[in-house]
Amino acid sequence: MQDRGDTATRRGRPPISDAQRREQRLAISRRAVRLFREQGVAATSGEQIAQAAGVSERTLWRWFRTKESCVEPLLSRATDGFQTVLRSWPQGVDLAEHLRAEYAFLADPADGDVGDVLAVVRMTRDEPVLRAVWLVLHERAEATLAQVLAERAGVPADDLGIRLQAATVNAALRVATEDIAASVIAAADPAAAHRNRARLGTALRSALHAFDPGDDLAPRTV
Repeated sequence: MQDRGDTATRRGRPPISDAQRREQRLAISRRAVRLFREQGVAATSGEQIAQAAGVSERTLWRWFRTKESCVEPLLSRATDGFQTVLRSWPQGVDLAEHLRAEYAFLADPADGDVGDVLAVVRMTRDEPVLRAVWLVLHERAEATLAQVLAERAGVPADDLGIRLQAATVNAALRVATEDIAASVIAAADPAAAHRNRARLGTALRSALHAFDPGDDLAPRTV
């Protein structure tokens, strides 16, 4: 005898994979950000975002708790990309050099996602709710930064020096990204990618040397 639950499962819409879900959330995020850029956050509704993304409002609110949180997947490209590069940072290699070679984000000024991310980062200066989303993303990234730095230093991730170093690096990444966003102009600049990664590398190099884990938190000479 066939189980009714199995039959109902087969008749329903097949579940989407995690990868498909991430792609759909990113597609919605792109549409939301472009609407925010065109008409402002206050003037943009969840209904408009859903319509532009080609999904139902029910789907939108199932995946995003507020319209402002729709920027998370796109903003995460900046923090996730940096975490990936940090994990692959070889021992004995200067971080700035590693960023110039491996950090794909900001590599192409004409990349639509890069422009949209930097536009949202600029908007966080005047939109408190977007600011909150941006800061939460960085808070989430801090634990990963601590783990990577702890492995390199051979100390526990909850070491106070490591936690301070991770917090400093995280703040440097945020501030440098905000500075880059504030200075970006609309016209594509072929030299912008090199300058941006150089500025980011300089900020992070200084942050990494602000504290020396295992040296009683004594400041290091950069």
